[in-house]
Amino acid sequence: MDEINEDIKPNLSVHIDDGYGIPFNGYEVSITKTKEYISFKRSDYIIRIDNLYRNAMIWVHDELALKHALMNLYSSFIVYHNWGILLHSSCVIDNDNAHIFSGHSGAGKSTAARLSSPRELLSDEASIIKISPDSVTVFDSPFRSELNSKCINTSFELGSIQLLHQSLKNKREQIQKSNSMLHLMDKVFYWDDSPKETTKIFHLLHYLVHQVPIYDLHFQKNNTFWEMIS
Repeated sequence: MDEINEDIKPNLSVHIDDGYGIPFNGYEVSITKTKEYISFKRSDYIIRIDNLYRNAMIWVHDELALKHALMNLYSSFIVYHNWGILLHSSCVIDNDNAHIFSGHSGAGKSTAARLSSPRELLSDEASIIKISPDSVTVFDSPFRSELNSKCINTSFELGSIQLLHQSLKNKREQIQKSNSMLHLMDKVFYWDDSPKETTKIFHLLHYLVHQVPIYDLHFQKNNTFWEMIS
């Protein structure tokens, strides 16, 4: 077991407590801001974090609440630091490139991931994407729904993003960059609607769509859609 270096300070300290609230009854999150902290409150969890995003407290009702609270906190943390985004999507590795499948609930994100076997997965629910002006990288995500993989602590360059549409015929068409940003905006896991934080997401998506092609993918429920990607 590796020794723990106590001189290294964490970027974010999180304290978790249970016994809060009621079981999940909706996704609506209320946000409160003061001079000292910001809080995110749902029926089954509360997050309170200082305004410099260094220390957080989480109170949860159960495991589902804990998962959603951690996704909320992680997404807010990486946007606050202009590091990247958490995108509602699955992500598959092919020839050492990552390919993302995104869409609204029921579009087929998990289906596309399952049909991509035996390719490795980086995510089947929320992809962690690091975005800078000259690179876009996807990391193995702990925020999963149904599928696991062997991709532990790995990252890959992002090769493409597919917006999913289930169809009787396979077809892939590239979307203009300006429209791509609009299509991706509502796929980002994020709760803070302040103009300042929303502007950060726009800038991150701007860098993303100028480096990575975005496609509409109409696909059959089999693995033949990979003929248009590989």
